[in-house]
Amino acid sequence: MTEPPPRLSAAQVAARLEVRIETVYAYVSRGMLRRSRDRAGSWFDPLDVEAFAVARRRRSRSTLPPPRGRSGAPLMVVDTDVAHIDDGELFYRERSLEELSHGTFEDAVSWLWQAPPPSWHASASEAAGLAATAASSLPPESALIDRVRVAVATLGAHDVLRHQAGSDNLHRIGWALLRALPHALDPSVRPTTSSIAEAIACSLTTTSDPTVTRAVDLALTLMIDHDLAASTFVARVAASARADGYSIVQAALGAFDSPLHGGAPRAAARLVARVVQGSSAAAAVAEAAQLTGSVPGFGQPLYDGIDPRAAALLPLIPALPQGAGVAAAVDELAAVVSARTGLMPNSDLALAALGVAAGMPEDGGVAIFALGRTAGWIRHAAAEYDERPLRLRPRGNYVGP
Repeated sequence: MTEPPPRLSAAQVAARLEVRIETVYAYVSRGMLRRSRDRAGSWFDPLDVEAFAVARRRRSRSTLPPPRGRSGAPLMVVDTDVAHIDDGELFYRERSLEELSHGTFEDAVSWLWQAPPPSWHASASEAAGLAATAASSLPPESALIDRVRVAVATLGAHDVLRHQAGSDNLHRIGWALLRALPHALDPSVRPTTSSIAEAIACSLTTTSDPTVTRAVDLALTLMIDHDLAASTFVARVAASARADGYSIVQAALGAFDSPLHGGAPRAAARLVARVVQGSSAAAAVAEAAQLTGSVPGFGQPLYDGIDPRAAALLPLIPALPQGAGVAAAVDELAAVVSARTGLMPNSDLALAALGVAAGMPEDGGVAIFALGRTAGWIRHAAAEYDERPLRLRPRGNYVGP
């Protein structure tokens, strides 16, 4: 017997669109949203709802007045010299992703921070050991991001120089974190390399395949920065209060560890894995939309077309150990989602594809995202250190009784 396709109730649609149920039925009566009916009530196709949500967001940005009670604008606008988007392309300062992709993650970080990595010596090995020991105190089934957060706190607690002021100390802390945190991902593995990408690949997979290392290296570079995402803004707020580098990264990780931000590649990995395991792309997407309220791995409001980070990383997937099947699954998913909603692949899908194709844990893409973005948080923190302290404090507007 064929399993019926996933579907949404009117209440679920209202939650997805952030409107009242009466508004959902108003959309139906105007012919803007399709529904089916049976004895149990009204039912909606998740992909139809997602397509409507996308179109509604676009109309709202371009023509509609802001919703009642909301400004419709960002809380504040902060000048940044780290990343910018121009004509659908992402740049770090004046260099494009395509240009940066020819080097290593360390090259990109050294240039962005204007601080070359220190030589690998005894202190670096000690920090790696501390990170691994801290992570090993957690249950084996712990999420990778929890291992990272525990390792950051432990490394900070053991650094007697953490409170020294200035960008030089911030960069020292940044390099210590980037080199030590890969060892927290799997405490039972102690990579002997000083390459950050190779250490991550060794910790997240059972092989030292150079194609995996190269893909991880590129992914780290691609994820360094992307406008003022929630975690990046939190990092700047902490730096504005003159927190030390470990506390800045710890604060940013708190905002990052959320389903709408850093956790998004995990949901996308489940979607890709379902198709690789034999589910049809249409059924897998509809089920994901029903469970999460959106289509994981697709859509990035800052771009009209494909996310350039996905465009850079996805071509590397076929060469990975399980890449052929994953690449085919991604193509199937992209065809279904694009046809029904107009959404294009984003960086979450690319990270998910990398993780599944390389045989990583389900949250492998989340870990790569976090470690790459750590470099961006440090860069933003250094910039904020040059600003007036405590400037990022909005004034509250009391609206209570």
